[in-house]
Amino acid sequence: MGLFEDVVINAKSAVSVVGKKAGEIVDISKLRITAADLNNEISKRFESLGRVIYDAKKTENDTSDLVTECISAIDDLYEQLDAVNEQIIALRKKTICRNCGAINPQDSIFCSKCGNRLVNDGPSADENSEGK
Repeated sequence: MGLFEDVVINAKSAVSVVGKKAGEIVDISKLRITAADLNNEISKRFESLGRVIYDAKKTENDTSDLVTECISAIDDLYEQLDAVNEQIIALRKKTICRNCGAINPQDSIFCSKCGNRLVNDGPSADENSEGK
């Protein structure tokens, strides 16, 4: 029975790994749908902003408050989209280069596009010389 028990334990372990991976895929898919919805809303807001500006020019009305409100709403949507994209990247075990925006594997030390250092595992040489 020792062999059978080992097979059962290995099968349970495999099912657990597959279940976890499936859950991650579902989470990423949901986040991608949210990102698509946010992109659609941003497009609608840009269209609305264009309509406001067009109407204002045609009627020669001052709509600066309305334009400011539209811009603020678009900025908020972009912040939400950035947060969703960061969650997707984290779930995919990737990291974004702060210098060029390229997506790299999470365990990378340097960016594959620009060569910028990605991992900060201690004070840099510049920081060490300033402290002296």
